[in-house]
Amino acid sequence: MVHFVGAGSGAPDLITVRGSKLLSEADYIIYAGSLVNPALLDYKKDSCVVYDSAKMTLEEVIEVMKKAEAEGKDVVRLHTGDMSLYGAIREQMDQLDELGIKYDDTPGVSAFSGAAAALCAEYTLPNVTQSVIITREAGRTPVPDRESLSKMASHGCTMVLFLSTGLLDKVQEDLLAGGAYTPDTPAAIVYKATWPDQKVMRCTVSTLAETAEKNDVHNLALILVGNFLGNEYDRSKLYDPEFTTGFRKASK
Repeated sequence: MVHFVGAGSGAPDLITVRGSKLLSEADYIIYAGSLVNPALLDYKKDSCVVYDSAKMTLEEVIEVMKKAEAEGKDVVRLHTGDMSLYGAIREQMDQLDELGIKYDDTPGVSAFSGAAAALCAEYTLPNVTQSVIITREAGRTPVPDRESLSKMASHGCTMVLFLSTGLLDKVQEDLLAGGAYTPDTPAAIVYKATWPDQKVMRCTVSTLAETAEKNDVHNLALILVGNFLGNEYDRSKLYDPEFTTGFRKASK
């Protein structure tokens, strides 16, 4: 059987308990070596065979899974963060369906959660924003026109950009073209969230490219944009003494 496992955002102890157990029992591990912290391989048993998918094609990955299935062995396909975001897992699952090989999914802590933790931030603040857009700048991988960054930016809510650190001049241009953000809108760059060499850089929309260049950050970072990074917000109704909930009555 094949187990797709989210490795988490970087720190080895942020993998789920289920994920670490599957790693410890796997006969084969195929992991994204360009993105996944290799310290996670410390969970494996001595007899486990490890493949680095950064050096493999989809066809080569599937061949390993077919080999394991023929041997009656278990495979962990270890993806960075949570593999439901930019994980390229659908194409693997479709081929496994055609081959009649069973698989399951174990979610992981996404880098966007790790980045919020690194900033000690809350993405959704009362009377600031109640929505989060997770997207990317168009690069070698295109983005549908209806999801262009300038159109997404028109909402003015919290935005988290994956796979866009090397395109920050264009990112700045598109964010401002949306009309909802200003040059002074708070922003941040979080490099390798939750890894030992994590780096947090606070800036503004208009200084994103400059900040990345100054800190020599060109990949493996998330871009965070929005007034959730500011200091103004309303108190939550949930804990307001004047607000009645299903569990307590207003006390004022």
